[in-house]
Amino acid sequence: MFKKRYYTLRYQASSEVELILPNQPIIGNKPLIEHTSFSILVWNIFKQKRSDCIDILQQYADKAKLILLQEAQTTPPLLNFISQYNKIADHVPAYCFNDIYAGVMTISDSLPTSLFSFREKEPLIRVPKSALITIYPINHSKQQLLVANIHAVNFSIGIKIYRQQIRMLLTRIKEHNGPVILAGDFNAWSKQRVDLLYNLVRSIELKPVSFSVDIRKKFMGRPLDFVFYRGLRLDTAEIISTTTSDHNPLLVSFRLDLHPQY
Repeated sequence: MFKKRYYTLRYQASSEVELILPNQPIIGNKPLIEHTSFSILVWNIFKQKRSDCIDILQQYADKAKLILLQEAQTTPPLLNFISQYNKIADHVPAYCFNDIYAGVMTISDSLPTSLFSFREKEPLIRVPKSALITIYPINHSKQQLLVANIHAVNFSIGIKIYRQQIRMLLTRIKEHNGPVILAGDFNAWSKQRVDLLYNLVRSIELKPVSFSVDIRKKFMGRPLDFVFYRGLRLDTAEIISTTTSDHNPLLVSFRLDLHPQY
């Protein structure tokens, strides 16, 4: 059953892993955002190759309402972290090796009301990359927060598949009437990719988060990790310097926009 293309795996404390299929009803009544301000952590965790990466997650477990991971693997240390801090983790495996699933994972304190999973094969190496959209209730609001977590395709000649993957995600985002966060490892290492990415996100009125001290992971002189947003006010944005991954985590704080315009 795990061969169904669009499944998502859910991990929770004291629960068996749950297989979420497309269009499966989800009952999520607890608002993720209780107050006007909240923080997110965005991080390519480098397949947990360095054991002390879990220490970083523990440091920010109570500070970040959302943790968006790329290259997350369902290893015992990560699953123990989810259980220990009573988190809910939705995981879109790109591939499986030795019974360990790897892909994007969005960790939160509340169940999403709906989710959409995406996979796109790398054109050259044929190993997929994954992406995930989760939608969460906001306290005292009819609107909901859409959160998109992406690990973009990397090894390709030209940008056809890169464009296809991002457009597929943005098509869903465009339909959403409410605040939006789009974040992850975009592998935007060429001018073609950067230009395409910025043109696409601008087309649906997403704004980029800037960092005053920019120590994001770079390749060919260009940063790979981004956070884009809409319908929110940016409070603070910082990058955490660490040797526990080949990427540095992005920590961004937002404030709900009480008078948004879409």
